Amino acid sequence: MKKLSDCFILSNNISIPCIGFGTWQISDGDAVIQSIHTAIETGYRHIDTAAAYNNEKGVGQAVRSCGLKREEVFVTSKLWNSQRGYEKTLAAFDQTMANLQLDYLDLYLIHWTANAKQFGDDWQKINLETWRAFEKLYKEKRIRAIGLSNFLPHHLEPLLKQAEIAPLVNQIEFHPGYTQRETVDFCNSHQILVEAWSPLGRGKLLSEPELIRIADKHKKSVAQICIKWCLQNGIIPLPKSATASRIKENALIFDFELSDQEIQTIDQLPLCGDSGLHPDKIDF
Repeated sequence: MKKLSDCFILSNNISIPCIGFGTWQISDGDAVIQSIHTAIETGYRHIDTAAAYNNEKGVGQAVRSCGLKREEVFVTSKLWNSQRGYEKTLAAFDQTMANLQLDYLDLYLIHWTANAKQFGDDWQKINLETWRAFEKLYKEKRIRAIGLSNFLPHHLEPLLKQAEIAPLVNQIEFHPGYTQRETVDFCNSHQILVEAWSPLGRGKLLSEPELIRIADKHKKSVAQICIKWCLQNGIIPLPKSATASRIKENALIFDFELSDQEIQTIDQLPLCGDSGLHPDKIDF
């Protein structure tokens, strides 16, 4: 990968730009529009939002007004937990598209797996019903790619056994100090591309001594090291910022490479910066 618009190829041969611009906690309206315009001007071609972020309207307006053709910007959104199930999912997707005011969506994800804590023995059934709606929307060409978010191997396995169309993406928390290797390895073995939310570890990694040492060696920021490390692991990072200077800085990661030893050092960092949100324990 040599620039922001370079792509990974999903198993259905759809191209997905190698770094996504995250919009979580960026307010709808002018804030998210300006942030996306700055990102587009910087070279980002991949925008990540969700129904739960409450900024889909601004995201759609930003994409429509950014000066690029629709097919030049890859847009992701996600189904919120309260809308799981076949009919609810179809209705929720219609609302997302009404918010975005776009003709199609590039990638749609189930934001969180249903779990036994909330749904008892029905959690697998709920995931499958939701996925059936995703498959319908995909077949209708309203979405170019479908996938998941925050699914662990024991959530993925029963879905894969019954899915007609296998998930193409799994977006998980992934950063130095929280690597979820079992999930990453499972996804890699099933041709499911991994995306990393919170690639900077909620900012808690910025004072990690080993990362500072590596950053100083390359004359880069710790944030840039974290983003580069994700990419060199074959994972799409989704850094988020509403600050123009940081949006631009986060993109300046194509003029250096981390050595194998540096990758190993980062891989072995102790637990740090994780959100504490475990898919089997959430109740929202």
